[in-house]
Amino acid sequence: IINHAAKMLYMSGGEFKVPIVFRGPNGSAFQVSSQHSQALEAFYANFPGLKVVMPSTAADAKGLLKSAIRDDNPVIFMEQERMYGMKGEVPEDEDFTIPLGVADIKREGKDCTIVARSMTVPMALEAAEKMQQEFDVSVEVIDPRTIKPLDIDTIVASIKKTNRLVIAEESHSFASVGAEITYQVMDHAFDYLDAPIKRVSTVEAPMPYAKNLEAAALPSVDKIIAAVKEVCYI
Repeated sequence: IINHAAKMLYMSGGEFKVPIVFRGPNGSAFQVSSQHSQALEAFYANFPGLKVVMPSTAADAKGLLKSAIRDDNPVIFMEQERMYGMKGEVPEDEDFTIPLGVADIKREGKDCTIVARSMTVPMALEAAEKMQQEFDVSVEVIDPRTIKPLDIDTIVASIKKTNRLVIAEESHSFASVGAEITYQVMDHAFDYLDAPIKRVSTVEAPMPYAKNLEAAALPSVDKIIAAVKEVCYI
């Protein structure tokens, strides 16, 4: 994937396209322990020539997968195994597509922005609802959907409105997609921030097998709520 698919277009001077989709599970599952719980999106996103997609709903999965198949570039299509049983409405239109590189505002808000992807999107939405009900804090939730290319413009526009940012991701925090988003926000919207950026990630350790330890290692609704309260000084 890295040595050939990602580089063939460049090495052939634009002559050979590689329209291929690599689709599979990513991140943790249910008690599969350390050797089957890697979140690899940042690894693949580091290599020029690859596109990286992470859907969070059934409709997004359909629309993004169709766009990925029609793309002339190699696409890494990453699905969270814990989400395979989730149900949702899916457009019946066979030509329904979602453009790669376009983020989706899953919930509009004015007091804080949460950028979440894949498994953490439903967590972020639940956290946003609880913050609204319990603290009257209006939280905007943005799902990038495509990790590379990253729609940083939508994220920056949200921060210019809310002035606060929480990033929720399943991967480890070091050298993650969240770290890249943090840098880009600091580069493009630092003057709009009213609080330090907070990140909710998986702990820096191999994934435990025990159910209680696994839950403690992963992001959660409560951890996201705590981060939002911190940036909102609650």
